[in-house]
Amino acid sequence: MFPTAETGAHRPVTVEAELDEPLSRWLWLVKWILLIPHFVVLFFLWIAFFVVTVIAFFAILFTARYPRPLFDFNVGVLRWSWRVGFYSTAAFATDRYPPFSLGREPDYPARLDIGYPERLSRGLVLVKWWLLAIPHYIVVGFFVGGGGAGGGTEEQWFWSAGLITVLAFIAIIAKAFTRTYPGELFDLITGLNRWVLRVTAYAALMTDAYPPFRLDKGGSERGPAPERSP
Repeated sequence: MFPTAETGAHRPVTVEAELDEPLSRWLWLVKWILLIPHFVVLFFLWIAFFVVTVIAFFAILFTARYPRPLFDFNVGVLRWSWRVGFYSTAAFATDRYPPFSLGREPDYPARLDIGYPERLSRGLVLVKWWLLAIPHYIVVGFFVGGGGAGGGTEEQWFWSAGLITVLAFIAIIAKAFTRTYPGELFDLITGLNRWVLRVTAYAALMTDAYPPFRLDKGGSERGPAPERSP
């Protein structure tokens, strides 16, 4: 019933990214318009993600297994979301339009893999997505924001936007005026996104390895990669 810590030797979630150069100095101003088709598709994909996770909950509870087709679908939704975020407000670190794909897309500069678990704990599935993950939810809430956005004051916008979005805007504005995307800022933004995605995979019952309270900065992961999903 207790969480198993993720270590370098056991890394079920891999999040990698590459800063794509050159970047347009002003394309970021209209990316939200260009991404409207993705937002529409992702709206329905995340509804399906939630339904699949509920089905997986009962499958794990009774069989200790996450049905592989359902697992691969949810991995695909996370990949798609990570690519869209990397293109836009989660990083602004590429101008390559994200593909409409649930697959790996190894040539895209934002990549995600989650190793398929052959067995999962029936006991942990009852508590890990809410009780055990509460400390991470507090931290991730600060990273991604989502608080009340009313009023329009500067402080309210910062809380609503979240740290990741604020840093991404700082980076792309620096790029617009200095022609350089700050490398240290890219490493930090990627590390924050990596933390969020690890917690998301854990809360979605895709691994029993408890996400580390550790900011792994930079585009490359440490340690061996997990078995790749299709």
